[in-house]
Amino acid sequence: MTGPAWAFLPDGRRLHLQHGPTDLIIEVFAADAVRMRAHARAIARFRGLLAGLVRDLPALRRPVDAGAPLADPVARRMRDACLPHAGVFVTPMAAVAGAIADEILAAMVAGLPVDRAYVNNGGDVAIHLGPGQHFDAAIWDGGGGGRLRVAAGDGVGGIATSGWRGRSHSLGIADAVTVLARSAAAADAAATLIANAVDLPGHPAITRRPARMLSPDSDLGDRPVTVAVGPLAPAEVAAALDRGLAAARDMLERGLIRGAALFLRGETRALGLPAPPTPRELLPCQNSA
Repeated sequence: MTGPAWAFLPDGRRLHLQHGPTDLIIEVFAADAVRMRAHARAIARFRGLLAGLVRDLPALRRPVDAGAPLADPVARRMRDACLPHAGVFVTPMAAVAGAIADEILAAMVAGLPVDRAYVNNGGDVAIHLGPGQHFDAAIWDGGGGGRLRVAAGDGVGGIATSGWRGRSHSLGIADAVTVLARSAAAADAAATLIANAVDLPGHPAITRRPARMLSPDSDLGDRPVTVAVGPLAPAEVAAALDRGLAAARDMLERGLIRGAALFLRGETRALGLPAPPTPRELLPCQNSA
């Protein structure tokens, strides 16, 4: 694996940071001098970030444990985001993309007069909004997406998407589940688990393989992950979405998320969102797990 690299995108405003599987797009809205300082901080924090995580990998690949000794601050963000879900199987790896985005954002904006900023880690996004600011996010449903506006004061600091078509494995069959939460790490963990809950256990049209067969070092071990979904009747789609919606509603009532949108085969379930999207409104957006 090559070391961390950075470059500005052609627009000259967005910063691209890349190291191994971590691929960040960063944008800062502030005075030029402030923006330059924020970018420099992001680059500095990104150096060595993955190396710090690697030292804690053995603990991060096991079911979340409040007592696990974790030296790395990103690893602790991952654990803390997953601990409220410890009643089901989850490892801190469920929050890795969001936690990295949160860490870089926090390093960037601390003490600086930044109006608005975001760190997009492959579709899992950490957001900073100053007073009166807003952020427009695209939502991906497996075929298209729609836009959702998050405003300062909404209590949303992160947006994440998960599903069986994403870059990580899923135990469920959701085309996509997008979650809004107080942080990107919290949204990442919740999206993973809600997407797992959108399921039809034992259905013959769903093909699964042990995670370890697809990724030998997967934190999911021998648990069967979805690799294909065949034809489903409308009632079956509704039943799978309702299972996921029940999981999302529980998280909303516990204050773990601010909202969620669930998508499967052109059908949608949503709760807690300012304006629930419909497939007809969807615009392309990258999926992530």
